[in-house]
Amino acid sequence: MYDLIIIGAGPAGLSAAIYAARAKMDAVIVEEKAVGGQILNTLEIENYPGSDLEESGPSLMEKMKKQIEYFKVQVINARADEVYLNESIKKIRLSTGETLEAKSIIVATGASPRKLNCKGEQEFTGRGVSYCATCDADFFNGLEVIVVGGGNTAVEEAIYLTRFAKKVTVLVRADKLRADRLAEEKAREIENLHFKFNTSLAEIKGEGFVKSVILRDNKTGEESIYESEDGLLGVFVFVGTSPHTDIFKGKLELNEDGYIIADKDMKTDISGVFAAGDVRNTNLRQVVTAVSDGAIAAVQAQKYIDSLALE
Repeated sequence: MYDLIIIGAGPAGLSAAIYAARAKMDAVIVEEKAVGGQILNTLEIENYPGSDLEESGPSLMEKMKKQIEYFKVQVINARADEVYLNESIKKIRLSTGETLEAKSIIVATGASPRKLNCKGEQEFTGRGVSYCATCDADFFNGLEVIVVGGGNTAVEEAIYLTRFAKKVTVLVRADKLRADRLAEEKAREIENLHFKFNTSLAEIKGEGFVKSVILRDNKTGEESIYESEDGLLGVFVFVGTSPHTDIFKGKLELNEDGYIIADKDMKTDISGVFAAGDVRNTNLRQVVTAVSDGAIAAVQAQKYIDSLALE
């Protein structure tokens, strides 16, 4: 019987574990993959306060991992296959067949950007291919950038990128944008922002870093090569994100996009269950917001457990 089970070992989960351990809670982390989460795919981090100027995702997560090891928080390497949340004692069935019990649970399973699944995308992720303008825009200062997507997020991020890139070209697979009219009108007023409609990204090419892309005309099927004048090219993909919430469908309240609905105290619709980081409904998904969520969730979990003792 644990005080707290944390599902997910990204920045939110690790932050929650640190706060739980310092509060003398008996906590455990369940993580299917490597400790660190999506940030392990980021080669450089410049916007996390206090980090080294040459900090990388893996190096920052290694520091957090050492902290939870110092506090002796156990990490169980397994997948959470089923959750039972409605009773006072919460239960989680793992892929190992084991069932864990706890008084409270923090869901920090994160979310993943949807991929194009085109040739070269995986190879150049972190080497010219990005899924976060706020994180990586500054690395493309003065370069040309390709943005893939036609929704509000793609247009808003393209507008943001124009502050850094000398030219931003948005590839829209349809003949019109899905973004709202206000965003489109704003984008069309920006001199260094351009649209290519009925166009898909077929392939990403380069040598160590992205240097060119192959574009496909969705009407004719004709392909053409796009190269930057400077020899280096940024590719930002904004075709949606997918929260890791499959096992919580029908168990927790989710919004229309599948994210867990949680309030400012990270409380979900079930007492004793909290959500933190990219998996919850939030306007900003960054390392700094994830660790904040994790800290708040752990403190609220402690308060919840303390309230049980008074009953």
